[in-house]
Amino acid sequence: MASDSHHPTKLRSRDWFGKRDRWGLAHRAWLRAEGFSEHVFDGKPVIGICNSWSELNNCNAHLRQVAEAVKRGVWEAGGFPLEFNTISLGEMLMKPTTMLYRNLMAMEVEECIRAYPLDGVVLLCGCDKTTPAQLMGAASVDVPALMVPGGPMLSGMWHGRELAAGTDVRKMWEEVRAGRLGEEEWCEIESCVSRSAGHCTVMGTASTMAGLAEGLGMTLPGAADIPAADSRRLMIAEESGRRVVDMVKEDLRPSCIMTAAALENAVRLLMALGGSTNAIVHLVAIAGRLGVNLPLSLFDEVARTTPVIANVKPSGKFLMEEFSYAGGVAAVLKEISPLLHLDALTASGESLGENLKRAACFNREVIKPLNEPLFPQGGVVILKGNLAPQGAVIKQSATSPHLMKHRGRAVVFQNNQDLLARIDDPDLQVDENSVLVLKNAGPHGAPGMPEWGHLPIPAKLLKAGVKDMVRLSDARISGTSFGTIVVHISPESAVGGPLAIVQDGDEIELDVPARRLELLVSTAAIKTRLAQWKPPAPHYTRGYGKLFLDHILQAHEGCDFDFLRGADREDGQTPLERYPNPAL
Repeated sequence: MASDSHHPTKLRSRDWFGKRDRWGLAHRAWLRAEGFSEHVFDGKPVIGICNSWSELNNCNAHLRQVAEAVKRGVWEAGGFPLEFNTISLGEMLMKPTTMLYRNLMAMEVEECIRAYPLDGVVLLCGCDKTTPAQLMGAASVDVPALMVPGGPMLSGMWHGRELAAGTDVRKMWEEVRAGRLGEEEWCEIESCVSRSAGHCTVMGTASTMAGLAEGLGMTLPGAADIPAADSRRLMIAEESGRRVVDMVKEDLRPSCIMTAAALENAVRLLMALGGSTNAIVHLVAIAGRLGVNLPLSLFDEVARTTPVIANVKPSGKFLMEEFSYAGGVAAVLKEISPLLHLDALTASGESLGENLKRAACFNREVIKPLNEPLFPQGGVVILKGNLAPQGAVIKQSATSPHLMKHRGRAVVFQNNQDLLARIDDPDLQVDENSVLVLKNAGPHGAPGMPEWGHLPIPAKLLKAGVKDMVRLSDARISGTSFGTIVVHISPESAVGGPLAIVQDGDEIELDVPARRLELLVSTAAIKTRLAQWKPPAPHYTRGYGKLFLDHILQAHEGCDFDFLRGADREDGQTPLERYPNPAL
């Protein structure tokens, strides 16, 4: 970025369009080839519209129309809008996982903003990883930026029953595997579970990250949860287009908004929403881009003092449509306002406290009062122990109460292929008290840390009426998932974390209230097993995959690339040196 771009009186775009030399002529002429007149070059701020639209990503398939609404607002405010596309990360169709490409998208967003003649940018996001990727990129380049999420799809309907994309499909698939739901009903569900463009209808990762973008102050008030098909989605997009022009004039940058106080607000909002476990990885990564320390211990401290008040699936009863109509994220923020840093600056130009003066709740069944919460503590908590020296994550608001404290024998799967091959084998030595363990599903091991952590309950146990079991992995889970599922075990098994040496029959103890996850094996046995452990062969030896494996950080550090963090960090250590096991 040019040094004078830090002064609002000098627009970055003038370095391209304001010069009267050969290059100034060329820059203007090439845009005039698109039909723009000379009046667009008379000092108007150039606003980039960073669009993650793609026909391969239903969650973001409506963002072309949203972009047009943003352009209206930019023109109205005296700006010059120019739309550009980046990679679009769609959960449903992208293999092996969108998480493998989150950092790639963040790099593309950053470099496009940096390379082009943009004075400000509006970020159009929707599906899970598109939101954190855009926030990470915008944080790194630090040009005035405002986010417009795409919003949730309309609620599914089947036989008079609302269907939640993701959560209910998982439950019904278990019914199919148990033989209680037939093929005809399954086909009917396919045709009506996803009724419009937009992201999932529950408090999954997409809804959570859109909400946290608002909690961080990076959207206008109320932008997070308006349904994708609602006309108000276009209205707030237009308003955002107008607002970003003023943000350029004010030189209001992401670094001014996403401060340590704003990040703590976002963590508190995550807990109150009963939001996705993935948000922890993403918030840590965003903070890393800003040079802000956001340790896992802070998440747990906040969880202990922040109740869940959003009664939304998978932790609660309702869907995102009802949540939006009840007042949405703004109403939740107002309810927990005694716990927030209300002086935090937002993209509106006002403080969070000023924004919330206009917020209200319209349905107390959907958004509970602070003193009558859905759950007394935050939805997502951090576990530690000799099996997770650097931490692990569980969504306690979606956990079965009888499994919050549990001891059982491990049934181990070496990788996802092993899991899929054996999980429904009638001869599998497993019962309802067993602990299902999946290895090699983390950033290096999978690769990319896919959402494989929702290990299926063995078919023979489903048929016997078992509805939940303790499940552990170094993978992630979808925000739409539910059950007693421990994920993000760090360090992962593929770099020699203690998960790597768990064997069939080992006893494992989970104690969520005490925040403990322990492998009940002697220290001497753990040392011996680790000494005999050998790392798996790398998945990639060239291209982006090799770049990923060479530079990816572990889950507790946000799974960003080490060279993209805003703060300097020591390097040159092996993974085991960097993440030692305190039990040894």
